[in-house]
Amino acid sequence: MPNKITETSRTPLSGNPMQDMADMQSTAIQSLTGMNTAWFETLSDMGSEVMSFVADRIKEDVKTQHALLHCKDPAELQHIQGQFIQKALDQYVDETGKLIEMSRKMFDTAGAADKAGR
Repeated sequence: MPNKITETSRTPLSGNPMQDMADMQSTAIQSLTGMNTAWFETLSDMGSEVMSFVADRIKEDVKTQHALLHCKDPAELQHIQGQFIQKALDQYVDETGKLIEMSRKMFDTAGAADKAGR
């Protein structure tokens, strides 16, 4: 199978390396304008969401450890472990959904800003 290289539209180089670098930086900065304040706020919100999730999971871990230390028989132990696993799975599924939705909104915002800038 032949190796086919296709050309894309590019700004031709001027021959002046400093000007070419400035042009490339300018192009990169223009593409960043789509990443406006709302985009960065969403990133911050996502970070907060993840930290809150981790804190909640640690609380559940401690709660489960406490219950395990006080259980009286193997059936109770099995019940505690089953509840722990089910709650963890439910929380991870919920959290994944939240983060996906936040990401979708973030990229929708960035895409709208990019289209407005064109």
